[in-house]
Amino acid sequence: MNYPQQGSKVYLFSIVLVAVLGGLLFGYDTAVISGAEKGLQAFFLGAKDFVYTDTIHGITSSSALLGCILGSALSGFFASYFGRKKSLAIAGVFFFLSALGSYYPEFLLFEHGNPTASLLVAFNIYRILGGVGVGLASAICPMYIAEVAPSNMRGTLVSWNQFAIIFGQLVVYFVNFLILGEHTQPIIEKISETIYQVHSSSDQWTIQTGWRYMFGSEAFVAGIFTILVCLVPESPRYLALIGKDEKALDVLSHINGYEKAKEILQQIKETTEVKSEKLFSFGVMVIFVGVMLSVFQQAVGINAVLYYAPRIFESMGMDNPMMNTVYMGIVNITFTLVAVFTVEKLGRKPLLIWGSLGMALGALGVAVSNLVDGVNPIFPVISIMVYSASFMFSWGPICWVLIAEIFPNTIRSAAVAIAVAFQWIFNFIVSSTFVPMYNMSLGDMGDRFGHMFAYALYGVICIIAAWFVYSLVPETKGKTLEDMTNLWRSRSRK
Repeated sequence: MNYPQQGSKVYLFSIVLVAVLGGLLFGYDTAVISGAEKGLQAFFLGAKDFVYTDTIHGITSSSALLGCILGSALSGFFASYFGRKKSLAIAGVFFFLSALGSYYPEFLLFEHGNPTASLLVAFNIYRILGGVGVGLASAICPMYIAEVAPSNMRGTLVSWNQFAIIFGQLVVYFVNFLILGEHTQPIIEKISETIYQVHSSSDQWTIQTGWRYMFGSEAFVAGIFTILVCLVPESPRYLALIGKDEKALDVLSHINGYEKAKEILQQIKETTEVKSEKLFSFGVMVIFVGVMLSVFQQAVGINAVLYYAPRIFESMGMDNPMMNTVYMGIVNITFTLVAVFTVEKLGRKPLLIWGSLGMALGALGVAVSNLVDGVNPIFPVISIMVYSASFMFSWGPICWVLIAEIFPNTIRSAAVAIAVAFQWIFNFIVSSTFVPMYNMSLGDMGDRFGHMFAYALYGVICIIAAWFVYSLVPETKGKTLEDMTNLWRSRSRK
């Protein structure tokens, strides 16, 4: 085989670009609910055969996360037995089918526009199917990028995956805003502690049609991703794990040049003497650190803000909550770029620690604004922006970087699957409990008690997260994936 003597950054960037489209779909799928959830709630409040409560709405809005848990838990199996590339193609198919099914859940089985308990189940099944795609992509996209990227660029390139996630969220905020157009979100009135009704003056187009277009819009991007991912090469580290050294050397040569590729392949082979090892071959701590990184990324509460942004801004008295959501998306993508361009200079740990403290400041600012009467609405809005921006230059991208690179080669697929599964479990816990918690009432404070309690809780968790990173997380800046294998092996022998 005639191997390239010089590596090509164009080749590297092109395959990374395709991989990060999976991140864009991840962001698109998880954030589409932010614009659609109120119309969806109003639609199912019209059901005659069951009562659509706050709790049911919280579960429905978060049902995709159940699929995310399943998809991420299966990602280790898929990545090991089908490879990284085929697994991403399978994820793309799930995205596509979910988008069409969520747009038209009545397909073949139910009367169009008639909300029933059975239709709600069908809708949630389609959302869960998309969640499986998200779960696969969330674990395998950063894994794939980390396995093709040179060590001096790995943090930056994996961070681009988070940029794509946030960009996908920003895109869907704009898409939702454009779909809504001159229409208005439905007016939902609380008539008892758990029962709501739709005001008669509400825009019926939004209730019957608008949310469908929002979900269906994802199908176009999903189709493009599925086609493009079939054109990229398999991960060289996966190829080496299954004994296809010539193909691995070819991919590495296109990226790094032939001489450097031979050196890298030799390092890979030295740390992959067997195809896989037992999960705890490198000790319990490496798994614990990976899992807790995932837990803290969600327990800080960010997705409660991202999924329910329009509702939150509306509760703060903002006149145009959808536009404020777009502004937040612009802030998010701007601060994600801070991580992209500083992760290789500042390192992973400093960004995580400062981000945790910034999030704590923002979350506690929102809590205080609900505790004190007469606070100008701009204060909690700015606090939300600080909270969100701090996440975007820290836990958003850096958690994915660490999860992709912290585990040894021979247990990476299984360990990443476990870590990401925990991430989606806590994502579901946070997202499904946010609405009931946010709406809790107490005495004269009314609903403001729930607003205060939710953000105070997230602020405290942010402080604990900063301590965890400072105490237990190793710095991985400048280290090869094989260096991490040797680091954990030496620690497990102590």
